[in-house]
Amino acid sequence: MADPVTDREEKIRRIELLSQRASTCPACDLSQTRTHVVFGDGNAGSPLMLVGEGPGANEDATGVPFVGRAGKLLDECLREAGMLRKHVYITNVVKCRATLVADGRIQNRPPRPEESGTCVPLWLEKQIEIIQPRVILCLGAPAATAIIHKNFRMLQERGQWQESKYVKYAMAALHPAYILRQEGEAYVASRQFLIDDLIAAREKTIAVKNEPRMTLF
Repeated sequence: MADPVTDREEKIRRIELLSQRASTCPACDLSQTRTHVVFGDGNAGSPLMLVGEGPGANEDATGVPFVGRAGKLLDECLREAGMLRKHVYITNVVKCRATLVADGRIQNRPPRPEESGTCVPLWLEKQIEIIQPRVILCLGAPAATAIIHKNFRMLQERGQWQESKYVKYAMAALHPAYILRQEGEAYVASRQFLIDDLIAAREKTIAVKNEPRMTLF
């Protein structure tokens, strides 16, 4: 068995190489409008991976996932769950910002199926292959659709552990951007849901640390 430190360093090295390759990806039309490929952030040796849908304007400008208001909220919830960003690996299903022009302004839009369908095998699956997380927490329904199953329903399935083709333990949580759109008691409750799910994910990584990893790849 490889030395844990050496193994972690190898994962970091391979993720950095993959990130460099992704930085010039021409595979879909999003490459024509992006500022930066937003590949991933955090600890490539972590047993816990967080996966969102795709980058927004702040992420496109910086090349780092979850750095806007949603990112600030995620960092707060991570802290309240006993973790920091450096303890997990954070990425998105789609690595480039998807946009449209409305009322003369560039706005975010959901990635199209063909964009997700291109990006997942090219980059997300390779990230999972290298990092080999024991647990994946999907932030939002689009990520859960890509990771858990295509008919995922957030209201019915949030907070439930499910096996996916990538990991034995996958679960979906509310996306921080969704939480920010809530008001009053709904905001407080949905924010606490995210904290609870982050705690559950952290505890699951501890509980299964000695289990063999899945070998899809």
